[in-house]
Amino acid sequence: MFKKGSKLYSVLFNKCPRCHEGDFMEENNILKFKNAFKMKEHCSKCNLKYMMEPSFYYGAMYVTYALTVGISIITFIISTLVFKLSLLESFIPIVIVLILTSPFSLRFSRIIWINIFVHYDKKFTKTEQ
Repeated sequence: MFKKGSKLYSVLFNKCPRCHEGDFMEENNILKFKNAFKMKEHCSKCNLKYMMEPSFYYGAMYVTYALTVGISIITFIISTLVFKLSLLESFIPIVIVLILTSPFSLRFSRIIWINIFVHYDKKFTKTEQ
């Protein structure tokens, strides 16, 4: 499931979607906010250009929207079923969780978006060259 060649490997380990060896973002640690959202220009291993066309990552907004809706629904279910909060009271934990997870959803949405369009190719891996 998390092996090289799967989309999850690329998304979870911040790797190039084509070769799964080069890093996608400048900083691997998402908690270092200074460079956490800076993307590299191209892959250091297979030379894939990450900005394929101008405004390519505008589509990542849809992925971010889907992630935040999913996070909101899960938070709402947990707050109402486990903590027995009312409808109005459950908005406070939803807002808090969305604020705390926004760096993750913003970063993951970009790499998920490029993984929709670029597929793994074995010929670009180090062992195959």
